[in-house]
Amino acid sequence: MSDSLMSLDDFQPFADGLDHPEGVAWGPDGYVYAGGEAGQIYRVNLDDGSFEVIASTEGFLLGLCLDADCNVYACDLKRHEVIRATQSGKVTVYSKGSPEREMQTPNYPVFDSQGNLYVSDSGEFDKSTGCLFRIRPNGETELVNNESLPFPNGMALNSNETELVVVMSNIPGVSKFKIDSDGKIGPMEPVVELPKNIPDGVAFDAEGNLYIACYTPDVIYRLTPSGDLNVLAEDWRSVIFSSPTNVVFAGDNLSTLVVSSLARWHLTKANMSIPGLPARYPKL
Repeated sequence: MSDSLMSLDDFQPFADGLDHPEGVAWGPDGYVYAGGEAGQIYRVNLDDGSFEVIASTEGFLLGLCLDADCNVYACDLKRHEVIRATQSGKVTVYSKGSPEREMQTPNYPVFDSQGNLYVSDSGEFDKSTGCLFRIRPNGETELVNNESLPFPNGMALNSNETELVVVMSNIPGVSKFKIDSDGKIGPMEPVVELPKNIPDGVAFDAEGNLYIACYTPDVIYRLTPSGDLNVLAEDWRSVIFSSPTNVVFAGDNLSTLVVSSLARWHLTKANMSIPGLPARYPKL
């Protein structure tokens, strides 16, 4: 690895006053969404950092994503379920797990273009008890792998939805699962190992670079398609971003990287030279 690709001065804190946001998402309505550790769902203005709470689960929110109507799907650690929240604040249960297994530690959701919602269940830390669920558009939930994953965490689909990239915090590193044309999930394959890090969240840019945010230390990596790993930015003082658990591309042309700070009360943003890979917003 070389020196950081970006300076910490390129990153600007905003939206101060959030409750230790872990998950962050970009909505089709042009707002940033984040979750709080008391179950808050925040809608945040990317430009000026103003925000409002649109709903609350009274739980503990981790990852979240949105559909085409801006309904929010969030993993609730305390409630052990994925919830669905409307813009008017109505909260309902979207899934509690499959017939084979109830959700234990739902951590991160990601939609494909067909409306299937992939959800990582981390299981127990320092143990390989995690798994992956897939929730069909009709609400049917299925277990798509065996229950032996080392704390699956943040996830991202590649551009043609043939690979699901999953952080494995207990390796520590990032792995991937191939998805065939019938939707069958292949075995876990290594992508990169990150010794002495606890990786948490991932996001792709439009050129296939993978951005990896770490719970600790306070660092964001960039992994190229050819396998070159570099530090994008790091904050040894833990001030600009602190426990940057998730990253998402947002704004006009998806040219702004938004970083969550689980250990603090704000989000952070930076202008990027390469735009992000668009999220999928299915109409359900």
